[in-house]
Amino acid sequence: MSSSSSLVFFFFLLISSSCFPSFSEILILPLSHSLSPTHFNSTHHLLKSSSSRSAARFHNHRRQQQLSLPLSAGSDYTLSFNLGTHPPQPVTLYMDTGSDLVWIPCAPFECILCEGKSNPSLFPKPLNVSRSRTVSCKSPACSAAHTSLSSSDLCAISRCPLISIETSDCSSFACPPFYFAYGDGSLIARLYHDSVSISSVFLRNFTFGCAHTTLGEPVGVAGFGRGLLSLPAQLAAFSPQLGHQFSYCLISHSFDKQRVRQPSPLILGRYDEDDKRTDGELVQFVYTPMLENPKHLYLYSVGLAGVSVGKKTIPAPEMLRRLDHRGNGGMVVDSGTTFTMLPASLYNSVVAEFDRRVGRVHERASEVEDETGLGPCYYMGKVKNETKVPTVTLRFEGKESDVVLPRKNYFYEFLYGGYGTGRKKKVGCLMLMNGGDDAELNDGPGATLGNYQQQGFEVVYDLEKQRVGFARRKCASLWDRLNQRN
Repeated sequence: MSSSSSLVFFFFLLISSSCFPSFSEILILPLSHSLSPTHFNSTHHLLKSSSSRSAARFHNHRRQQQLSLPLSAGSDYTLSFNLGTHPPQPVTLYMDTGSDLVWIPCAPFECILCEGKSNPSLFPKPLNVSRSRTVSCKSPACSAAHTSLSSSDLCAISRCPLISIETSDCSSFACPPFYFAYGDGSLIARLYHDSVSISSVFLRNFTFGCAHTTLGEPVGVAGFGRGLLSLPAQLAAFSPQLGHQFSYCLISHSFDKQRVRQPSPLILGRYDEDDKRTDGELVQFVYTPMLENPKHLYLYSVGLAGVSVGKKTIPAPEMLRRLDHRGNGGMVVDSGTTFTMLPASLYNSVVAEFDRRVGRVHERASEVEDETGLGPCYYMGKVKNETKVPTVTLRFEGKESDVVLPRKNYFYEFLYGGYGTGRKKKVGCLMLMNGGDDAELNDGPGATLGNYQQQGFEVVYDLEKQRVGFARRKCASLWDRLNQRN
């Protein structure tokens, strides 16, 4: 990723045994990020790219078995570590809670239609896997990568002799290549084993995909989903307390191209909630249960009961409250999507109530809506508007599971226009998106919680207790405190 891409978050890894005495080992990963997308000449162009790619990712989640890759501005988080030992090779990958596979660009590497998507100087060169070991077609990892194919099918694809298939003796044959499709690209990869060093954590048999050719995908991904091949799952095999819980706390960002941002912490491992304090105040988490998804096993699905605009609560359709027997419905908590996507019926009701409150004071900015893909948008003018924008609350399933969003998480204000001799005007847009008609959302997630709405919260993925938690945090202070104790 580069000055031509959206947000870049660099992870510099360190291990802490002193931050929280209740546990002997956690990983604290600072996310340093900046935004300098020079190929976007204005804020509204950057917003348009973000909204378009959020929509593409959401709709592809519903059509594919395995989807991934943060594609939009504001959603690019990168994780760096070393792979192999002869010599160790640096690897930088996107972090993504919406997938469960780690894949890496491998030499020789070609990315088709990748112009302007990233600056190769910011990422290590493609991986050399000549010393890495191939994965057997009989391996559970191979079956996981190919999802629905049986071991015998995989052996046949690997050109395993019939006698070996009949006797289930295929251990020496490599796992065949597999295909992945994304919001605006795709790739074919093969599975390998090698050692990985993440700070002082050393994994000897780390499994990853190696891609030599991709379409529109110049950078690999570290899947943090719920599957066998995800980074947390592989860490759990090494140390359960590292892999059974992780959290991140995203510092609030804007789409200001020049703004330099402080690190945001990513924490692998569990630490005592009683010690989770910001400036001396105990942090209160609210939790909502993870929903078991029989089809999209890697997704973190939760139930959404409704959305409140001010004091008015709009009930969510039944499809968002739970999953059906095919795994359709619910809301996915996704680090790789920028803006929250809601089904049309809920979105339209939220917008109608929002516009009833804000539209009484501020004029609609229709041309801004057309150019950003967001809406409703308003000319804010000189009106003192802090009290004119109603609070938005996400009401998740579970006891006391309401998440009150800070204003900047759902209403973004920026300067628009100023072309030629015109003066720029201050506008504000609702940062939620229409995911499409409810009747069409019958094959996959019903909604997605984007990372823009997650900023300023510590979001906890508790795999042991099968729940997702949210707590308002001062993320910069959290990182400073964790860093100072190391």
